[in-house]
Amino acid sequence: MKQPCDEAVIRSGTRSAPPKTKSRSWILAATIVGSSMAFIDGTVVNVALPALQSSLHATVVDVQWVVESYGLFLSSLVLVGGALGDSIGRRRMFLLGIGLFGAASVGCGLSSSISQLIAARCVQGIGAAALVPTSLAIISASFDEKSRGKAIGTWSGFTAITTALGPVLGGWLIEHASWHWVFFINVPLAA
Repeated sequence: MKQPCDEAVIRSGTRSAPPKTKSRSWILAATIVGSSMAFIDGTVVNVALPALQSSLHATVVDVQWVVESYGLFLSSLVLVGGALGDSIGRRRMFLLGIGLFGAASVGCGLSSSISQLIAARCVQGIGAAALVPTSLAIISASFDEKSRGKAIGTWSGFTAITTALGPVLGGWLIEHASWHWVFFINVPLAA
């Protein structure tokens, strides 16, 4: 079993040296892009709710579940996602989360009923719970003590930016395309 990604393990001499600077830049970019999907999706859907409700003939309670099902699964499984990353491998868990999130995004975009959309949003929440904690664990393991704070700060800054970008992006997609594209926007990021 792999050791958890805590400060004592990071400081111990049992782990390998962090990747070279060029590799670390790519690692940081990949973790930011991957986790950005989860943070954008937390806010982008809110703008699409009236269009979703109309298109899928849903009630107000139904569209509330579109938002809440994602948040419920993400928040309840985020610790499990981190622990699984420690046991089966952070990279593997991160990639699994991205794959699951991307596939669920396709499912959301193709949904023809509110029930299908809510189910796909649950799966998106599970994928987000896998990729968000492992993205931070990958950063912690890939950067030395001197540069780790800057890397996590960069990740956090982009988290705030992508969270704020969600409603703007959602509004633009609703105006120029349809509510389906609020979910399809994740597919190129997952690829």
